[in-house]
Amino acid sequence: MVTSRWTAAPAQAASPRRRGAVLERAILDAALEQLSTVGWNGLTMEGVAAGAQTGKAAVYRRWPSKEDLVADALEAGLPRFEEVPDLGSVREDLLALCRRARDAMFSRPGFALRAVIHECDPAQVERFHGVIFEGVVEPTIKLLREVITRGIGRGEVRSDAANGYVFDAIPAMMMYRSKMCGSEWSEQDLEEMIDRLMLPLLRPHGA
Repeated sequence: MVTSRWTAAPAQAASPRRRGAVLERAILDAALEQLSTVGWNGLTMEGVAAGAQTGKAAVYRRWPSKEDLVADALEAGLPRFEEVPDLGSVREDLLALCRRARDAMFSRPGFALRAVIHECDPAQVERFHGVIFEGVVEPTIKLLREVITRGIGRGEVRSDAANGYVFDAIPAMMMYRSKMCGSEWSEQDLEEMIDRLMLPLLRPHGA
């Protein structure tokens, strides 16, 4: 019997088609990846679709604009800061918060958020104001307020220190030095900021 030298290739199982929440998660992840690598200006709906291994129509069907997609991607990806550290002193509590902030800044969502803040024009940033304020600013201020208020109760912190200027000091310093000086906020950098800036700022008068 003569056998053919051609044999049929084994059939490959088709990958399951993603739908609903699974597909949406893939698209949001792809948007964060694009933002963190090519930035706001480099992000395209086509690139996001390719990254999510789906068609462009699937992206536009859910998000009619780049701004809508990025707003949802940031909201879904930003880390949640809920628990307040209680390590026995305001110094250690602030250091713990700063470590969390550093890790968030240099995470993929952190890079994505900074791309939006630094590259968008004022009108575009306005679209993301709610996401940034509710996802980053308010939780950060809430945690700092609790740490400083607890320090006031222990007598470590002056009674008038729980104010907006004090709450802004750590986030402003971390963002400024990260962008302008390229600081990656090593453990030594965090300790020096707390010891040289925050503790003298918080110390009770006459202490």
